[in-house]
Amino acid sequence: MKKPLAGNLKRIALFPRKVAHSVTVSIKRDWRLWVLILPLLVWLFFYSIRPLYGIWIAFLEYSPFKGIEGSTFVGLDNFRDLMFGPSSDLFWRAFKNTVIISLYGLVIGFPVPIILAVLFHEIRNNKYRKFIQTVTYAPHFISEVIVCSLVLTILALNTGLVNVLLENLFSLFGAEYEQIHFMAKSEYFRGIYTLSGIWKEAGFSSIVFFSALCGIPPELYEAARVDGAGRFRQILHISLPGIKSTIVIMLIIRIGNILNVGYEKVLLLYNPGIYDTADILSTFTYRMGVANNPNYGYSTAASLVNSVIGFIMVIAANRISKKYSETSLW
Repeated sequence: MKKPLAGNLKRIALFPRKVAHSVTVSIKRDWRLWVLILPLLVWLFFYSIRPLYGIWIAFLEYSPFKGIEGSTFVGLDNFRDLMFGPSSDLFWRAFKNTVIISLYGLVIGFPVPIILAVLFHEIRNNKYRKFIQTVTYAPHFISEVIVCSLVLTILALNTGLVNVLLENLFSLFGAEYEQIHFMAKSEYFRGIYTLSGIWKEAGFSSIVFFSALCGIPPELYEAARVDGAGRFRQILHISLPGIKSTIVIMLIIRIGNILNVGYEKVLLLYNPGIYDTADILSTFTYRMGVANNPNYGYSTAASLVNSVIGFIMVIAANRISKKYSETSLW
């Protein structure tokens, strides 16, 4: 028993040396490629790896004047206060809202780019297709501030386009219409957030699926037409199965980001009157960590919980996908 154990320990001890040797050999052999990716590695170090040190703030009673090393270590107290403390009901409310809004986007918003990509692929007139694609891609390049301003203007009380159209429509039938203050009613926020997000991002998100569709061999469609298959059957039996791996990968990534709801958009659209359905983890973290009586350790703990849950969901979604569809990220 001792010899195999000693052998395993020796292999473990030699592993870092083998990795270092293989990396050194790779750098000497492919130094031009390493030079090309060097700017990316530098960017990753300074903006992704180095900031990870800040996770330590979640375990401290952090003061910016004392710094990380000078602040008092409190262990898991911030996490306990987050989940079971006086403000825990606000955290769980924000958590629930985040999940619900993300599910809205996943169930309603995720299929839309796929449908658009299939429709683009079916358009035979190249000029018309390029025009439609440009129109649907354009909203992606509009800033969130402008999008939120448009939403607030369109849904405004008395002067908003939606209220004016509904009022005129009701008047045609001789009915009285009571104008709705959409942005002051909790029940409308999630739908408004989801639909405005689809309008802004669906076209641009369809690029990935459209590219995958363009990679399907044309011979498959020709054979299907010879066999008498119409366009709908071609989509059902060739187009969608042909991009299944792309759909699965994008779905896994989307599930991993299920707790990362757009912070800027919510902050610009919501108000204290609709916190019960609009407050999400990002805005909750902002209020607790920056806005009022900043508690940096508490807000960092909330962000860390968010990241850990997202990481677990990516692994779970990847395993489920690998088990049932044989397609996965790794």
